[in-house]
Amino acid sequence: MAKIYPNSPISSSPLASISAESQPATLTVWRKSLLFNCSGFTVFDSKGNLSFRVDNYSSASRTEIVLMDAAGKPLYTIRRKKLSIADHWHIFDGDASASRPRFSVRKHVSLLPSKELAYMTTYGREEGIIYGIEGSFSHRACAVYDDRRRQVAEIRRKEPVAGVAFDGDVFRLIVQPGFDAGLSMTVVILLEQMFGSRVRDLKD
Repeated sequence: MAKIYPNSPISSSPLASISAESQPATLTVWRKSLLFNCSGFTVFDSKGNLSFRVDNYSSASRTEIVLMDAAGKPLYTIRRKKLSIADHWHIFDGDASASRPRFSVRKHVSLLPSKELAYMTTYGREEGIIYGIEGSFSHRACAVYDDRRRQVAEIRRKEPVAGVAFDGDVFRLIVQPGFDAGLSMTVVILLEQMFGSRVRDLKD
């Protein structure tokens, strides 16, 4: 198997350095926790340094997922809305100790074929979409657009290395300058919850 991350997983790349770059940041997302008996995600920057992680123990809540930095500090908490018929999630800053979420994310539901996957609004302002997600998550080919139709993040398949192709558990996350890389990773987590073929692995 081709090497996914070139450097030690304990080295880290500060979140600020990702968001402040003048060029798009290319992250490698691995749908695997580095901890034994956990499921989740491990995310590396272009230099192979650990940037983000999601570690879900088997006894973890089915309705709450925490995105952490390399040191284990909570950046965002994703919590499913109670009594929600369709997929409806709230995003909190940090460990969700704040009384109010920051964002709401809903799965797009339509009887007709659509390239729309989900949309994000500011919590409490459900009528004003600030980010839309389109494409195919199962094919690792989708993008996030802001309210002016500018692409701020993209999910794509990882290129083969030395002739060895990666499966869908390893893919790229391209983040445009000025967009929060952590927030873009919350989109990945939510798309996995909504559309992932192995969604039960992350919830159980």
